[in-house]
Amino acid sequence: MTRFRVTGINFDHMHMGDLLRLVDDHPNAEIVGIYDKSPDKMAQAIADFAIPEDAVFTDLDACLAQTKPDLAILCAATAEHADHVEALAKHNVHIHVEKPFAASAAEAKRMMAAMAPTGKLMAINWPLAWYPSHNTCKRLIDDGVIGDLIEVHHYGGNRGPLYHLADKVEVSAEQVEQQKSDSWWYKKASGGGSLLDYLGYGATLGTWFMDGRAPLEVTCVVDQTAGIEVDQHSITICRYEQGLSKMETRWGTFTDPWVTQPQPQCGFVVVGTGGTISSYDYDDFVTVQTEAEPDHKKVPVDVLKPGRTNPIEYMLNCIENGTPIEGPLAPDLCLTAQRIVDTAYLSAQQKKTLALVS
Repeated sequence: MTRFRVTGINFDHMHMGDLLRLVDDHPNAEIVGIYDKSPDKMAQAIADFAIPEDAVFTDLDACLAQTKPDLAILCAATAEHADHVEALAKHNVHIHVEKPFAASAAEAKRMMAAMAPTGKLMAINWPLAWYPSHNTCKRLIDDGVIGDLIEVHHYGGNRGPLYHLADKVEVSAEQVEQQKSDSWWYKKASGGGSLLDYLGYGATLGTWFMDGRAPLEVTCVVDQTAGIEVDQHSITICRYEQGLSKMETRWGTFTDPWVTQPQPQCGFVVVGTGGTISSYDYDDFVTVQTEAEPDHKKVPVDVLKPGRTNPIEYMLNCIENGTPIEGPLAPDLCLTAQRIVDTAYLSAQQKKTLALVS
């Protein structure tokens, strides 16, 4: 089997450590280099994966030229995604972009245009895409269990992006407050805020559940906290031809969902013409209600198939077999979701309902 060479590009997003661990655990992949302008950001990964000094770079082009990777994992600040993808595309490499897709639909299109002539794959990873509950929910929708889908409701978030590092290592509340003033997560110009961090989850998986259908118009409201220039709570309403959907983002949940589900619970509730499904993060079941069986029925989650259990395994499998990126990682579908995010952001600024942006 192919031995894949993988580089980690930029450590702005704490998910880089988790993704590199998936590479390290993969039997046919190896970490051949990592890059960030700041050496300090790479220190933990260097220690965790015993990365040698000659595989650590502070120059992007030097990293790619010397390591010659098959796949680059990109974990830059959202506002820098397009610039990084254009730089990476010049080196003819497959690219894994950690969510969100981009700072805007225009920049997402830049990324897609940069990749088009290379013939290489680009995937946009949404960690919720790997939850068995949500995959089971999609299968049940496709099987027609609840009739035609007319509503998607999502609640997503956590205590805040600075409360946890790679592998969900916790940071104290005092440390979080000290970091806010310097963190890109809390800077508007860098694409910070709960809306841009989390709305893409609901919009992307919601578009997946809807088989790619886009809403006609979007209304969004965000909170305004003194001393914080970005939102920490947003509520978005999407009007489709067939109904209304709601997507809510929250930094500041009472607990983190991977430890204890907060209330409201993080996850999805979908409504069809003949029933409903609730699919919550980390649950090993989904709850189905239909006209024929109105009492709640717990359905055990599906087991994810080999080759589709995590983003690194999936992308390397697609590269090896020459198959396209599909579902909620596919750029075309993610672009529709990005248009929802863009419209919501503008709606919150302008304080009015807007038609979906192109």
